[in-house]
Amino acid sequence: MKEIKLSTEVALDAPDWKIDHQTKILTIGSCFAEVLGGQLADFKFDVLNNPMGTVFNPLTICKILDSAVEEKRPNPALFLQNPDQIWLHHDFHSSQWANGQAALDAQLSDKLDEIREFLAEADLLVITLGTAYAYRHRKTNLIVGNCHKVPADRFIKELLHFDQIAIAFEQLIQKLIPYNRKLRILLTVSPVRHTRDTLPLNQVSKSTLRLVAHRLSEKYKHVEYFPSYEIMIDELRDYRFYKEDMIHPSSIAEEYIFNAFANNYIEADSLKFMSEWASVRDTLAHRPQHGLTPGHLKMLKSLWSKLNALSRNLDVSAEMEEVERRIGEFPGM
Repeated sequence: MKEIKLSTEVALDAPDWKIDHQTKILTIGSCFAEVLGGQLADFKFDVLNNPMGTVFNPLTICKILDSAVEEKRPNPALFLQNPDQIWLHHDFHSSQWANGQAALDAQLSDKLDEIREFLAEADLLVITLGTAYAYRHRKTNLIVGNCHKVPADRFIKELLHFDQIAIAFEQLIQKLIPYNRKLRILLTVSPVRHTRDTLPLNQVSKSTLRLVAHRLSEKYKHVEYFPSYEIMIDELRDYRFYKEDMIHPSSIAEEYIFNAFANNYIEADSLKFMSEWASVRDTLAHRPQHGLTPGHLKMLKSLWSKLNALSRNLDVSAEMEEVERRIGEFPGM
C-alpha cells in the first residue's frame, strides 16, 4: 500500500546542543519573536521576550542590541511628540512611550540596561527577521525602526541590501563573542507576510533575509537557522493556516511551528515537563460546572500539591496563589 503525504516536510538539522529550563533565552525581532518567546514563557522557560516590542527591520535589531552592549543611550534626534502629546522614539515600538521626553529617555535606557544585563548571562539569543524593507528618516538620514504614523514624506522607504544587513550583523556578532562567549544565536525569518510591500516584493525581502541568515550560519559555528518561514510556506501551504487577515499564521500554525522548534531544540526532560505542565494549565483553566462541590475542592487540593512539588525547581508562585484563592472561596476554608 502506497504511503500518501499531503505536505512537503521541512528537514531540520539536529543541533549539537539543547535548551532546558535552566537556559536563559532572549528573543528580539518581529511579532513572531514575541509569539515564540511567549510560548516558551508559558512553559516556564527563563525568557526575556522581545523587551522593546516589535522590531521589524534587521538594522534596527542590530542597533538595539549594539546600544545595549555598548551602553549607548537613545538618539536624542529621534524623539517625537504625537498629536496626543505622547512621547515616542523612532528607533522603538509604540509600546515604548511616556508623557515626557526625559521620562521616555529614562524608560528606554532602563530597558537597554535590562537587555545588557540579561545578555551577559544568556545562553540563547533568538532573532526573528521580519522584513528587509526599512524607512530612512530624511531629517537625520538614519534608518529607523518605527515611523509612528508621522507623514510619509518625512521618510524614504528602501529595500536594504544584503551587504548592509550582513555587515551590521557581523559587527554585532563580533561584539557579542567577547561579551558572552557561551551565547548561541538562533536566526529565523518570520512567517508573517508583509503584503503591503506586494507579494512579489515580500518574496524579495524574505529572500534577502534568508540569504543573510544562511551566510551568517555558515560563517559562525555558534549561529544557526530555524526554518519557521519554510515550515509555514511548505508544510502549512494552505490559507486555513492563516488568520482572517491572510497575513499572520493562525494559532494552530503557531503551535505547529513551535512544536517543530521544541522537538528539535528542547532536551527530553524539559519536553516531558512541558507535557505535564500542559495538563496543569488545562486543570487551572477548568471552571466547575456545578459550583463549589467537594469534587472540585479535591481537584484544587490535588493541583496545589502538584504545583508545590514543582515549586522546588520552578517559579510557580502565581499559579499557587491562584489555586489558594479558589480554595479560599469554599465555605470554612
